[in-house]
Amino acid sequence: MTRRPVDTGDPDRLYTVTAGRSRVDDTSFDLVTLIVGECEPAPGMQSEHVRILEMCRHPTAVVEISAELNLPVTVVRILLGDLLATGRITARHPRAARSVADMPDSALLKEVLHGLRNL
Repeated sequence: MTRRPVDTGDPDRLYTVTAGRSRVDDTSFDLVTLIVGECEPAPGMQSEHVRILEMCRHPTAVVEISAELNLPVTVVRILLGDLLATGRITARHPRAARSVADMPDSALLKEVLHGLRNL
């Protein structure tokens, strides 16, 4: 098995897509944050922004957006930051368990995993 670098995108294209930015200013988006579009794409929007808004008519995870756009997650986070700043999307963060008692039983999780493997 040959390993390929994770970021296989053309660096010039990625630089153009993000307008030269390499970091998002905050940590609003992790891989499982659900993104929901709050409006329809507007004329003149960047094509990647348009595709994100079209994909996010229903809640979509950041990692799914990255895979669908075939862009690194870091680039997608920058694009999502643009849309969040303009109010075009909402970010829904997964709830963390309040305590160990709120976590599912490990035996139940093993049964679910076994069931999924049998599918």
